[in-house]
Amino acid sequence: MAYPPWLDPYDAEPFILFSTSHIVSISVITVLIVLLFLLRHHLRSWSERARRIVRIVLACIMFACEIVLQLWYVYGEIWSLQTSLPLELCSLSLLLSALLLLTRSRLLHSALLFAGIAGALMAILTPNLGYGYAHFRFIQFFVAHACIILALLYMTWVEQLRPSWRSVAGSMIFVNVAALIVYVVDVLLDANYMFLRHKPSTPLGKRYLR
Repeated sequence: MAYPPWLDPYDAEPFILFSTSHIVSISVITVLIVLLFLLRHHLRSWSERARRIVRIVLACIMFACEIVLQLWYVYGEIWSLQTSLPLELCSLSLLLSALLLLTRSRLLHSALLFAGIAGALMAILTPNLGYGYAHFRFIQFFVAHACIILALLYMTWVEQLRPSWRSVAGSMIFVNVAALIVYVVDVLLDANYMFLRHKPSTPLGKRYLR
């Protein structure tokens, strides 16, 4: 089957660490974070209805990031139980952060704040990604990870769900409980989500990881 270049799961330009496209992506995400910080008081002054719409839109974008990724796996005939389930740390953070936007749950905020931001930030700076710009996977990867950071910072700066020492403990508990559950799934499926069993073995295999 012939795939368009920007959707091809096999023959695509490789990702190059700190290439121009990578640096531009980091810069755009940095600008968005700075803008969110500078506009936090203005956004906070909006009505509850307006802020709810912002949260819903951002949550929909985050859910869409995972949905289109799953559709791409199926389209490219590379979907599998061993590599395609949303069980990487950032995938879990993406979906749970979207749920946080919809529920304003302080428990989710405490669990995700530090683990979600740290995980997404590391992924943005040192991506485990096999596709360069402007492949679909490149764009989806950076949009999804940027949304994790923006969602958690929005809930902190605008919705004023304040972090505390419980947030640190919550993040540690979240990571360890998630790792335990995912490890069980890894063993049952002979998979390697979250790299809990071994490092990715081949460059081709890395392409399909999150």
